[in-house]
Amino acid sequence: MDKNFKRDIRSLDGVFEFVERFADTHGIDEATSFSMKLAAEELFTNFVRHNTGGREHILISLDVQDDRLIIRLKDFDVDAIDFEQETPPDVHLPLGERHVGGLGIHLVKSMFDSLTYDYTNRILCVTAVKNLEDTHV
Repeated sequence: MDKNFKRDIRSLDGVFEFVERFADTHGIDEATSFSMKLAAEELFTNFVRHNTGGREHILISLDVQDDRLIIRLKDFDVDAIDFEQETPPDVHLPLGERHVGGLGIHLVKSMFDSLTYDYTNRILCVTAVKNLEDTHV
């Protein structure tokens, strides 16, 4: 299932509806559906806030293949961002001593089996994959 969403934080309600419809159609349990919404929100919001350039829409693709949930976001005509340089947040520090940023991506990484980035020809593609064994209702 693919759908374009306007590059605007106000598009999040539509993103949530899209994810919920997909989860319902595929019999995905509530906990996994929550993880899907969190990942879609975090990645979409990061695209809107941090990707410079960019076309009017961001593509979200949802799929289930071989008992794996695949969430893919593509942002077109954007400048490169080096996600691998991001320092993971130190979640053991008191809140007042933590640096701002990075916690959302840290949560997505902890809820999914893999989170990969690809940047080719000014297209940023972020893919989150989750093994669905024992997660269907």
